[in-house]
Amino acid sequence: MLTDMRSGLGNMLSGVGAASILLKKTVVSLFKRKLEWKNTLDQILFIGTNSVPLVLLSGFFTGMVLALQTGETFRSVFNEPIYVGLAVGYSMILELGPVLTSIVVTGRAGAAMTAEIGTMKVTEQIDALHTLGTEPVTYILVPRFLAFIIALPLLVVFADCAGIFGGLIVAIYKLGIPFSKYWDEITEMEISDLMHGFIKSGFFAVIIAWVCCYNGLETSGGAEGVGKSTTRAVVTAMVMILVTDYFLSSLLISMGIG
Repeated sequence: MLTDMRSGLGNMLSGVGAASILLKKTVVSLFKRKLEWKNTLDQILFIGTNSVPLVLLSGFFTGMVLALQTGETFRSVFNEPIYVGLAVGYSMILELGPVLTSIVVTGRAGAAMTAEIGTMKVTEQIDALHTLGTEPVTYILVPRFLAFIIALPLLVVFADCAGIFGGLIVAIYKLGIPFSKYWDEITEMEISDLMHGFIKSGFFAVIIAWVCCYNGLETSGGAEGVGKSTTRAVVTAMVMILVTDYFLSSLLISMGIG
């Protein structure tokens, strides 16, 4: 049993080391190699444009639930649904917007990315790139990293707006809160609050691209291996997003951002 634990720990540390080396290579290639702009734009369209409807839908109903729960809770305590706009605005922009959007994009674009790269690996297309003198990191990974870093913050903005609008609908038609009161509470938020969500979304974008690309490149065992790599990538990315969210929140709050 002790031998198995040591073997498992060794494999985990080996995987962390390999993933770190891959991230270093990607960052170096990002600044030192010629960028594949066409490939990058294609990835931005795939990650960003195709995810907009799903992000809007999830953000809209998240805002509606937040407004409903907040309003009814305060009504039961204070006999009036107060601070609904503040609760929806702060919850969406600081936390739920970046986190939920990242999780949704991981399940849609991240899983597809892992499966695509994994399929390329098991069908030896990546080995063919080496043979042709093309660096796979520059051709495959860098465009996907850039696409995530550009697309995810924009998707978070869409999710925030949809959530605030969904909260507005519930506030007006369900809780009887005037539009002016709800909007005044939303506009009380500061630029630092918006920066809080943007910084988080940038870190989450790197996590998703890093985890999904690494698991795709580590795929082996044919179609079954592709499925296992995809599942592992999605689960790992989601857990890392949730764990990182706490530490980022703590750091940003201590710095006075948000």
